[in-house]
Order: sequence, then C-alpha cells, then structure tokens
Amino acid sequence: MCATLKDVAKAANVSTSTVSRVIANNPKISEETKNRVTDIIKRMNYHPNAIARSLANKATRILGIILPNEADDLFKNPFFIQAMTGISIYAQSRGYYIMYAFGKSEKEELSHIKRYISSRLTDGIILLTARHSDKCIQYLKEKEYPFAVIGRPEEPEGVLWVDNDNFQAMYTVVNFLIQKGHTAIGFIGGPQDMTMSRDRLKGYKEALSTNGISIDEKLIVQENNFTEQCGYAAMNEILDYKIPSAVVAIDDLFTFGAMKAVKDRGMDKIPMVGFNNIPLAAYQPIPISSVDINAEELGYNAARLLIEKLENVKMVTNHYIVKTQLIKR
Repeated sequence: MCATLKDVAKAANVSTSTVSRVIANNPKISEETKNRVTDIIKRMNYHPNAIARSLANKATRILGIILPNEADDLFKNPFFIQAMTGISIYAQSRGYYIMYAFGKSEKEELSHIKRYISSRLTDGIILLTARHSDKCIQYLKEKEYPFAVIGRPEEPEGVLWVDNDNFQAMYTVVNFLIQKGHTAIGFIGGPQDMTMSRDRLKGYKEALSTNGISIDEKLIVQENNFTEQCGYAAMNEILDYKIPSAVVAIDDLFTFGAMKAVKDRGMDKIPMVGFNNIPLAAYQPIPISSVDINAEELGYNAARLLIEKLENVKMVTNHYIVKTQLIKR
C-alpha cells in the first residue's frame, strides 16, 4: 500500500500541515525539520497527490501545449517532437507536468484553449506556431491568461515568445547560394498566414535585391502544408516554368519532395537548402544542406519564459532569439 501524508507525519512526529509545508519548501520550517521529514518521505517512497495539492494551492503545475494542424504527422516532421522535448526538459526540472491537445484547425485549437481556461486544467499555455491575425493569441491576451508562443507574434508587446531570426537565416542562405554563382533560385514556402513563412520569404527577396538580382515571382511557390507531397508539387510547378540553378525551401520535407520531382523527370541534381536540419537530410541519396533552427532550444526557452512568469520571477525581456546554423553538405 502506498504511503500517505498521515503516514509520513506520524513517522516524523509532526502534523500533516508541517509535512505539506516541507513539500512546498516553506521558509518558516526549520532546516532540521525539513531534513528529517524529507528523509522519511524518501524512505517511505511517498508521492504527493498532485490533484489535492492543486486544489489547496489553486495551481495545477500543468502546462497546456497546443499542437497545430501542421503537426498532423509528428514522425515525418520532427520539429514538433524536438520542441516538445525542450519544453518537457525544462518543465520537469521545475516540477511541472505537460498536457497536450491537437487541433486540426485554428478554430479547434481555440476550443482547446477555452476548455483549458474554463476548467482550470492548466496554469499556462504554450502555442507552437504564430499566425497572421492569430485568434488564439488574441483570445489569450484578452483573457490575460499566462502563455508563451514559439514564433514571433504580429504584435509582440506583452507576449512571451521565442523564435529564430527567420529573416536573417534565409537571407544568409540565399546570399550563400548567390556567392556560389546561383542567380535563378527557386523558393518553396509554407502557409502564408504563418509569420515564420512570411519572414523567410522576406529574407529570400531581400537577399536577391541586395545582390542586384530581380525577383521572379514564378520561381516562388507557397504551399498550405509541410509535407513531401507539397514539396513535390511545388517543384513540378517551378520546373514547368524553368529549371532553377538552386532551390531554397523553408522546411526539409519540401526538399525531400522536390528532389523526387527532379529525379522523376530524369534531370541532373539541383542544389537545395532546407530548414530544420531533420536527421534524414544527411541520409538522402544526395545529402541536403539545411539550417539547424535548434528546435529543442526553442521549446526549452518557451517553457522557461512561461514558468518564470508563473512563479513571478523578475523578467528582463519578454522574448528570446535562438541562433541558427547553416549545415553545409
């Protein structure tokens, strides 16, 4: 039978309220009592009832994670797994639990958020994407509910967020290709309502303009989802127009599909650079260069910012920019 709070209190010869204060690390309890009770807790393998503690403290120590439609197949696109790993690592180190909800649409994501808030299931929420006119962010701001976002919000004032410098990352990639002699560079982008997609497109265009290369809109194709099939379709659309000297894509899955399109047409290889540095990128028939966005670090810092807010830690900033690295292959 599992040990109870009363069992620990009896063995330590203290009241149950004293045991609760020791668990909560109350400064009013002496070090001698803390050490004695803690030793008994370990010896008896006592685990506090998380639900009972949340009722008493009016806090669940649970973070709600909203998985977007783009995470529909987690195993094909490990960005979300890596981000969730970072969130979990920091949350567990601070004694927080994780609750996940998957939304097949923005409306469904918002429904999950409303349920979390109304039922008091969580202390705070982490969103894994930021969109144009994001209804989830707008609702959380209106409710003044603690949350953090992986992605730069359109209106970042008062919002906790983490992201890469997506504009600069793409600018660096395109500039690198231009220095290699490429001028007809194709671009495969994602959903236009995502700030990440918009920022990377701006970086692509600015790099071309800065180097005196005119922007050919027919070399730019934007898809509605992050899949190999979308990359395949986008590459075929570009090839129907002309053969580019190189291609950049805002996700490695796009490059996998694009390579297949080139192969199916019996064409010579076209240099490609993707984003996310998916492990499979190194093991393609032709290894793909990719930008490592450090997704685990994005998740880790999103959890850190949110938990610091929940625990009233004095914060010097409301956001954190995670560095990227171009992995050349």
